[in-house]
Amino acid sequence: MPVYNIIQAVNDALRIEMRKNGNIVVLGEDVGNFGGVFRATSGLQEEFGKERVMDTPLAEAGIIGSAIGMALYGLRPVAEIQFSDFIFPAFDQIVNELAKFRYRSGGEYPAPVVIRTPYGGGIRGGHYHSQSPETYFAHTPGLKVIIPATPYDAKGLLLTAMRDEDPVLFLEPKRVYRAAKGEVPEGEYTIPFGQAKIVREGKGVTVLCYGSMLHTVLEAVEKHGAGDFDPEVIDLRSLVPLDLDTILESVRKTGRVVIVYEAPKTCGFGAELAALIAEKALMSLEAPIARVTGLDTPFPYTLELEYLPSPERVTKAISETARF
Repeated sequence: MPVYNIIQAVNDALRIEMRKNGNIVVLGEDVGNFGGVFRATSGLQEEFGKERVMDTPLAEAGIIGSAIGMALYGLRPVAEIQFSDFIFPAFDQIVNELAKFRYRSGGEYPAPVVIRTPYGGGIRGGHYHSQSPETYFAHTPGLKVIIPATPYDAKGLLLTAMRDEDPVLFLEPKRVYRAAKGEVPEGEYTIPFGQAKIVREGKGVTVLCYGSMLHTVLEAVEKHGAGDFDPEVIDLRSLVPLDLDTILESVRKTGRVVIVYEAPKTCGFGAELAALIAEKALMSLEAPIARVTGLDTPFPYTLELEYLPSPERVTKAISETARF
């Protein structure tokens, strides 16, 4: 079984589905001959031609608007936004148009568009190349929001996304694009949306995370003493739809919860998780719900490591929650 990083896994998924389905097209800034800024689409234009792998102007609203039109006429576009920080010029197209076509047409016009975009910090990119905008879109009915953390999940979830009849925002954690490596089966396989993964079983504290934060949490557990508190580590993988059943089952077992995400704390996705747990499992809690997050500031260039959740901060939260 080959060992891939996330970039290679994404490329493999795109290649497999483009060979299988002639309606899959890829478009975005520099996705063609250049292979994308992170090389996720490397070699695709050479194999499938310029009519199916299209370079676009630097115009995100135009990229998504074009993808919507393609989808309504029978294609299945995979649009790349070069950095998730650049997605905001297309916000209206995504939120008011793409997410609502099935609803406004009474189900007559689904819009099977996949939007791939690297998100999050960890590459010294400063505030224009490091933000985590997942909550804006998780708040939008009609969109599915998926965040893989490993090469295996990246491939399986992306194949699922390209076969979905509804729009999918596929956020890729660029901090671990090449650092996260693992065995990836050859050929096609899919991973269902709305299915979290218990990465480490435990009885002491439930730790909820996604994206690159999975690796931060695992480092805390394996190298910084957090493992002494027997945490159960859950990689959400899918924010919308959310696997609430797996979360609640774990919380009812441990009675303690730590939520880790790198976006700003206020109104982050972890706040919704905390609210759901409080609504559904309040009487199972034996300690306050803890959050380890980014800061409520613009993403800094010089203080990136201070901004991002660290294994030490995660360990401290797990320790305090376990001992409460």
